[in-house]
Amino acid sequence: MPAVSEPKTLTFARPRGGRLHVGPAALATLQSYRQTELDDLEAGGVLLGRYLLHSPDIVVDRVTEPLPGDRRSRTSFHRHHAGHQALIDRAWSESGGRCAWLGEWHTHPDPSPTPSWVDCRDWRRRLRRDVFDEALFFLIVGTSVARLWEGSRTHRPISLPSDQESIHA
Repeated sequence: MPAVSEPKTLTFARPRGGRLHVGPAALATLQSYRQTELDDLEAGGVLLGRYLLHSPDIVVDRVTEPLPGDRRSRTSFHRHHAGHQALIDRAWSESGGRCAWLGEWHTHPDPSPTPSWVDCRDWRRRLRRDVFDEALFFLIVGTSVARLWEGSRTHRPISLPSDQESIHA
């Protein structure tokens, strides 16, 4: 009988210690939205997961997908707040407060993505205005790799961990 392989995950080193793990279900969703064709639109949503007790590690268990009301084009994604917020609230409630909003994700049609000035402006605004625990994470899924940025109110600028992860199996 052939060996069963472990589900694929993404793991990113955090700049000030610990790791952020993207679990198999979340990874499968992210992979499904990679912009590999010329007419693929940007996609995005929010990262939902949990902080591990007595550890600096964080796990992304699921991500929201594009919803009606989101605006999508080849090179932009604008998330409609209300629909995604309802999913965040439901995940929090159904988990007894264990599933939290960790940040956001979106795609770029580039192999190794970098944030646009619009991305950076939006991230800085979120860090100033939004309610969150210790950090917010910003994941951009490219056609070959995903890159993760981390920001907080106390540590600036937004940090890029040293590693990048392949997004396709």
